[in-house]
Amino acid sequence: MSNKSIDLYAPLKKFFGFTKFKGLQEQVITSIINNHNTFVVMPTGGGKSLCYQLPALMKEGTAIVVSPLIALMKNQVDAIRGISENTGVAHVLNSSLNKGEINQVKHDIENGITKLLYVAPESLIKEEYVAFLKDQNISFVAIDEAHCISEWGHDFRPEYRNLRHIIKQFGNIPVIGLTATATEKVQEDILKTLGMTNANTFKASFNRPNLFYEVRPKTKNVEKDIIRFIKQNLGKSGIVYCLSRKKVEEIAQVLQVNGINAVPYHAGLDAKTRVKHQDMFLMEDCDVVVATIAFGMGIDKPDVRYVIHHDIPKSLESYYQETGRAGRDGGEGICLTFYSYKDIEKLEKFMANKPVAEQEVGHALLQEVVGYAETSMNRRKYLLHYFGETFDEVNGEGADMDDNMRNPKKKHEAKDDVKTLLTVIEKTNEQYKPKEIVNTLIGKKNALLTSHKTPNQSFFGIGEEKDANYWKALIRQILVVNLIRKEIEQYGVIKLTDKGKAFIKNPTSFMMTEDHIYDEDNDEAIITNAKMDGGGTDDKLIKILKDLRKKVAKQQNVPPFAVFQDPSINDMALKYPITMDELAKVHGVGEGKARKFGNEFIKLIANYVEDNDIIRPDDLIVKSTGVNSGLKLYIIQNTDRKLPLEDIARSKGLEMNELIKEMEAIIYSGTKLNIDYSLDNLLDEDQQEEIYEYFMEAESDKIQEALDEFDGEYDEEELRLMRIKFINDVAN
Repeated sequence: MSNKSIDLYAPLKKFFGFTKFKGLQEQVITSIINNHNTFVVMPTGGGKSLCYQLPALMKEGTAIVVSPLIALMKNQVDAIRGISENTGVAHVLNSSLNKGEINQVKHDIENGITKLLYVAPESLIKEEYVAFLKDQNISFVAIDEAHCISEWGHDFRPEYRNLRHIIKQFGNIPVIGLTATATEKVQEDILKTLGMTNANTFKASFNRPNLFYEVRPKTKNVEKDIIRFIKQNLGKSGIVYCLSRKKVEEIAQVLQVNGINAVPYHAGLDAKTRVKHQDMFLMEDCDVVVATIAFGMGIDKPDVRYVIHHDIPKSLESYYQETGRAGRDGGEGICLTFYSYKDIEKLEKFMANKPVAEQEVGHALLQEVVGYAETSMNRRKYLLHYFGETFDEVNGEGADMDDNMRNPKKKHEAKDDVKTLLTVIEKTNEQYKPKEIVNTLIGKKNALLTSHKTPNQSFFGIGEEKDANYWKALIRQILVVNLIRKEIEQYGVIKLTDKGKAFIKNPTSFMMTEDHIYDEDNDEAIITNAKMDGGGTDDKLIKILKDLRKKVAKQQNVPPFAVFQDPSINDMALKYPITMDELAKVHGVGEGKARKFGNEFIKLIANYVEDNDIIRPDDLIVKSTGVNSGLKLYIIQNTDRKLPLEDIARSKGLEMNELIKEMEAIIYSGTKLNIDYSLDNLLDEDQQEEIYEYFMEAESDKIQEALDEFDGEYDEEELRLMRIKFINDVAN
């Protein structure tokens, strides 16, 4: 099939005002003009849409563009109408049109006015539209976001699978498939499903050298970290991605109350609000959009300066797509991701109810994400390798544009530890999930291990000189290099791979990355600030505050934790509050507690700040949104009315442990909450006294320590409720 040479530069200048093409555009357009099936793999920002817009404007008839996103269609139709005197040159055909508008579209197509018709796949399947389009002069069909066809893609849409049969009915016309992200597997799938294995394929480099990739540990301070980053980049446009609609709303509100001009965007908002928020972002009436992945597909804003992932995406395709919305003009683009393995575990749990085949795909995609987040190699090289592209990490364009290259992670030889770990998996008959494997290594008994008689084995406790977090990190790192795998059928059970079995017989060097993100398992973990600009809690001040806490506790005759908990002390050493108002905003303090114990603390901090010439980060006292203030008031009022706790929880759609968490937040911030009436139904007087005395003597109020002390005599719920009573009585 030969290509006729056609002058493309005159129409390029006439329609779009450009004098030259970008990358592969010219070759792609030549292929389409010459009526060849064409497949285009081009990264976000590479100029994909021009590849079908220019040929459509040049050719006889109407080109059909299939796109999954109404927002994208609207955007492009407006842009094309802007370069023509006739508004009929481009139309949308989707569920948002009324009868009159549909008739206008049909009229313009029949009269040869319409060059580009944007259609959602759901609309194209409708018989009435197929019947109409069959009789029209169709120049070609372009399928944008073609990865939606493949279940290995990041945005699979079943209705895309029917497109091949629909297009056949329009006669023998060329098909153009376009995608901004596709692994080899997805590309094969697209070509096969569209029946165009003979297509001319054009694949641009996926390297975006101007993007800086960074992955930071996701601590409980993540909101503060995001606010600090945005405030360091004030006035610049950015997107914050979250996985759930609820989290989008929460983060948008937190940003708003902290003086950042942000709006939420997700599929749960009505169409009018979504369009309004999108336009605000495009028109720069707001700086930040907090969004689910529903946002940004085809949003043509060239100057997005940063993309933040509050939650890690489900696949590297999604990650590449979403980060790719930064710096499309070639200028600065920072891609900052907050990562915690707990988020991966949550995503795995969501998959547990899906068909096994779908789970396998999901787990494989997630595994790549874990590998990327935890790698110590050049992140750009890792990402491009995933897309089947090699990258020279020394001389490649953008080679030093990631955190691993700027601050290389320490590594140490862990060959022997890997062998120990794999041997324990083998000797426990490959029947345990990571938690049980770790417990076996460190010699920690639990019911499941005991039932399998594991504690009687000679290898029980063989790795006790290292802590649980070390072994958890090593499990994840050997999972990434395929020495072990997670079983799908028995959810999460670890099995050895052939590669893992070979390693036991013949161990080779394994360099373990050291500064791994260790997840805190316990709810009241000390909050340390993520490594940002060297900032962090002030250890010297923490020590002085703890001494003062001890003194105040003695005077009041209460345990130190009843004055302020450790996370509150740590937060004081981060924020340096010197007024009652500021102290009340510290994590876990609140007005009641600030009034009761606060005076000496703010005096001490004020003197410390002056003596040490400390610049206080007052802009980082993150204001809370008050989202839960209504719920807190409801709980206080109804415990006053002595309503059963089960009824309070049920009326607010809460699980019991969620209600207890809310009540803990209330009493730890210094507000009174009397739940004696509920405890009297649960525990007799002696039992209450025994637990009360335990807390009076205890070094710490951690529930796990209380559970260990009473060894099964009381359950967690009883102990947490008694802790609420205790704090209420002695500290508030």
